[in-house]
Amino acid sequence: MYTTYHLTSAQEVSSDILDAIKTTFKSKPITIIVEEDEGDYELSSEMKNVLDERLKEEVKTYISSEDSIKQLNKKYGL
Repeated sequence: MYTTYHLTSAQEVSSDILDAIKTTFKSKPITIIVEEDEGDYELSSEMKNVLDERLKEEVKTYISSEDSIKQLNKKYGL
């Protein structure tokens, strides 16, 4: 199980959030990761390569984004 908290500032971290984490996870082991939300998303080289390969495919083999998501859900249970 996981929970994500999105805060607009580090100043929003309060004892209420810590109490909520303690209540939710009780005595289970947990990992807390803090990362800066840059809001600027960049594609990795691998992602760019996959997209470049897709651009080389024939148009008749394209599937819609909806069909693509359905296939991913079916295959990986997303």
